[in-house]
Amino acid sequence: MADPPSYPGAPRWVKIAGIIAIILVLLVIAALFTGVGGPHGPGRHLPSSSVTEPGTQQP
Repeated sequence: MADPPSYPGAPRWVKIAGIIAIILVLLVIAALFTGVGGPHGPGRHLPSSSVTEPGTQQP
């Protein structure tokens, strides 16, 4: 009984896409931990003049 041909593995494009995906994930993680992207949160889209402390009045 002859052995079936061995599986050649994943195609080259799958390996390259996987490597690119891993690199992108690592870049996003590095950007999150180093703060390269700047401050994030709901207040970053508001103009600084409209943000007031609670209990204070705007002139």
